[in-house]
Amino acid sequence: MVNIQLFLSEKIKQALVDAGVHSECKAKVQQSTKKKFGNYQFNGVMEIAKRLGLPSIKLALKVVDLLALDGIACKIEIAGPGFINIFLEPHWLEDNLIAAISSPRLGISRSEPQTIVVDYSAPNVAKEMHVGHMRSTIIGDVSVRTLTFLGHNVIRANHIGDWGTQFGMLIAYLENIKDNCDIKLLNLENFYRAAKLQYDKDPIFAKRAREYVVKLQVGDEYYLQMWRKIVDITIIQNQKIYDLLNVTLTSADIMGESMYNKMLPNIVEDLQKKGLAVESEGSIIVFLNEFKNKKGNPMGVILKKKDGAYLYTTNDIACAKYRYEKLKADRIIYYIDSRQHQHLMQAWTIVRKAGYVPESIPIEHHMFGMMLGKDGKPFKTRDGGTVKLTKLLSEAILRARSIILAKNPDINTEYLDRLSRVLGIGAVKYADLSKNRITDYVFDWDKMLTFEGNTAPYMQYAYTRIVSIFKRSGQDEQQIQLNGNFKLKSEQEIQLAVRILQLKETILIVAKEGTPHVLCAYLYNLSVLFSAFYETCPILNAENETLRQSRLKLALITARTIKQGLELLGIETVEIM
Repeated sequence: MVNIQLFLSEKIKQALVDAGVHSECKAKVQQSTKKKFGNYQFNGVMEIAKRLGLPSIKLALKVVDLLALDGIACKIEIAGPGFINIFLEPHWLEDNLIAAISSPRLGISRSEPQTIVVDYSAPNVAKEMHVGHMRSTIIGDVSVRTLTFLGHNVIRANHIGDWGTQFGMLIAYLENIKDNCDIKLLNLENFYRAAKLQYDKDPIFAKRAREYVVKLQVGDEYYLQMWRKIVDITIIQNQKIYDLLNVTLTSADIMGESMYNKMLPNIVEDLQKKGLAVESEGSIIVFLNEFKNKKGNPMGVILKKKDGAYLYTTNDIACAKYRYEKLKADRIIYYIDSRQHQHLMQAWTIVRKAGYVPESIPIEHHMFGMMLGKDGKPFKTRDGGTVKLTKLLSEAILRARSIILAKNPDINTEYLDRLSRVLGIGAVKYADLSKNRITDYVFDWDKMLTFEGNTAPYMQYAYTRIVSIFKRSGQDEQQIQLNGNFKLKSEQEIQLAVRILQLKETILIVAKEGTPHVLCAYLYNLSVLFSAFYETCPILNAENETLRQSRLKLALITARTIKQGLELLGIETVEIM
């Protein structure tokens, strides 16, 4: 599948160069927002003409005259002071559709592979995952799926909170109860709460817990074994949520804070030797001119407290260093909420100054906003508590089940279970993914489970509706693919074809910017265009066999595109709803 946007941009740039414009000029073609402006637009003529001291319309005319789009564009027009509108040739679209439908990857070639580390999810050990973990988990997973689809070597990094002073308390409490319970069946939240309560009210228990922290940190095998038990219980319980959410994380992707523990002393010593870190009142601190405190002085970033404890910043410095040096990352992406932005920027500033990761290796914070309730405040339970992810997902499945039973009370029980999960989980994920990750969004059960508008059920139903056409046609998908050619006659067919062929450029945006909502918007628009095509262009009752086969092929490639897009979002499809 050709990247039409890039292809046309290169053609425009060549025409600009041929018109005497400097070869460094920018020539980015955009998708047109309205069909009257063609399929693609170039809006950069005015800016270039202004720099050259030329009338923009004169430069536009020259560019159009030199634009080599014979057989590619059926019409090129100039609008206003120099907007260039490009209408694509139907025969050229047909040729590209043939290439796309003949490929299991819809004609999308793989990019030159990079090793990309994606840091996402990152729950804490001995605590249940809650709604605050969902955005990182599902948005990060779309990034992983998309980059993998494009051929990159993607390393999933689940940076779990599995180290720290709280583990002395947890190990001490596990010792107290291990003979009276099945450790594998521990309720993590109750376990943590009970341990904290004991720590706060029992000075002897608290003293023992603090001693255990020291023994754990020096690597005492007994305490390491107890620590691993707590970590393993958490991993098993979290994996159930990952499986239910249909994300690709497994236990093999865990890279917890403990992984970098042995690196910390050497890093602090190295930063001191390089003159970046200094001792101040017993602590080791890096003062950064790039960040100012309230008094306008360089901000001090603590690496090691006077009691010998290391800070999160130190761990994040080690983390970035490890990912470059050991994992050989060409690109590092973090899916962490926006409140951590300054913390990450400080850590990475130190990383760059120390030379641990060169400037040529991108380190990107793909931040995201919060999930809000209808009151505009952080999403909570009715009593103000944190919403556990298992409860949220269970409720989504129950609500989907009720909707399905209301429409089809005689549905097979086994299929009902599967469909409830596919619709319920898909609805929750899509409601989040369809919003720009940078912004907060309001969680609304009623909107996300409707079969109308930009929702998962609408997308999933659009797919099943197309599949039902194939069944009524009497041909399977392979027969449809092999029979006949594309013949684009109507405006609806052409608009649909163009949108199908814009999949590659959409995926590349998601891969570069980590913005699943761009893919959601693409799929929704594609489904809307298919509905318009279906309503105005008879498929099974087309006026002749050539047109019937062409429209069946157009339906087939639309279905495959929707399915592929939803797979990249981690959302399942079914063939009957």
